[in-house]
Amino acid sequence: MRLAERLSRIKPSATLAINAKTQELRAQGRQVVSLAVGEPDFPTPEHICAAAKEAIEQGFTRYTAVPGIPELREQAARYYERFYGVSAPKEAVILSNGGKQALYNLFLALLGPGDEVLLPAPYWVSYPDMVALADAACVPVPAGADKNYLVDVDDLESAATPRTRALILNSPSNPTGCCYTQAQLDAIAEWAVARGIFVISDEVYDRLVYAPAEPATLSPWWKKHPENFAIIGALSKTFCMTGWRVGWCLAHPDLVKAMVKIQGQSTSNVCSITQKAALAALTGPWDLVEEMKTAFARRRDLVLEAIATWPGAVCPKPDGAFYAFPDVSACYTAQIPDSTTLCTKLLEEAETALVPGAAFGDDRCIRISYALDDATLARAMERIGAVLRGK
Repeated sequence: MRLAERLSRIKPSATLAINAKTQELRAQGRQVVSLAVGEPDFPTPEHICAAAKEAIEQGFTRYTAVPGIPELREQAARYYERFYGVSAPKEAVILSNGGKQALYNLFLALLGPGDEVLLPAPYWVSYPDMVALADAACVPVPAGADKNYLVDVDDLESAATPRTRALILNSPSNPTGCCYTQAQLDAIAEWAVARGIFVISDEVYDRLVYAPAEPATLSPWWKKHPENFAIIGALSKTFCMTGWRVGWCLAHPDLVKAMVKIQGQSTSNVCSITQKAALAALTGPWDLVEEMKTAFARRRDLVLEAIATWPGAVCPKPDGAFYAFPDVSACYTAQIPDSTTLCTKLLEEAETALVPGAAFGDDRCIRISYALDDATLARAMERIGAVLRGK
């Protein structure tokens, strides 16, 4: 069968490969623990589920406007005023099927052949492939554990070329959990504006930041320079709604119109029932978020304590999200030369699933998701340590 040439630019998902192997081992009766899944282990809050049930009972099951129902667009815009003091009109917001679709729409609307996108590495696995599908190319800008996996203006300036069209920032980061401070973001934003580079700020984990660190955002820069910035938000992580698929983009209204045109020819509106659930999330209590933050901070410390016992491992302290990204290259040998081989070994011998750092642009590392209960997490970390110490 002849397939489209563009598919040759897309790499197979490392996460899906690990999941497939995990399921294979579980089918054999082995008790594999997965530290590979990037979703909270808490249930969706009851008031959100109740809103969805009410929507069904009231027959709210028809098409809606492509960018979302007006009241939900307005509440998504108000999110930035509530937390950051940045006012925005609902016309600057489009609701999408998860933050992922918002990013994809954005790339299609902004990028084209010959365009380059600066991508700090480590990076979330889907950025390069989505950019490639938009006929553009990513230029990785590496920052190792010695820099807390965070780039600065000098790094970006060294990587920029006349073809640089955009920059992607993700804070808190998947896969590292590291966060830019507001001052660091401001410095990068000032540089990007001066260079005429469009900035895409993926802030889907912004409510999951642990004291003494504080949430930071580029939404004030969007307010000052709406033609230069777009902000991605979502409810998947904040309200444990990964399967509900709802996210948004805050952008210049003209760019939102372009994204609406794209979405209107692909998925149309987000599920009507999900929109009512999302409205309940944004307007209802936020108790669960604080509960999750307390649990994730405790689990993070448990993970870091275990990593400290691994031979030669280095791991900056994550200030957000629910990931750790240790550099374990000191454990590599002739038989275990890279992160993929190591993760395969840990899956088979420690019965623990992890994602190779190679999938995130840094083959020295492995990604650990600590979004599961403390006892299971502690047991998995001990298993990993036993294999690494016994190599």
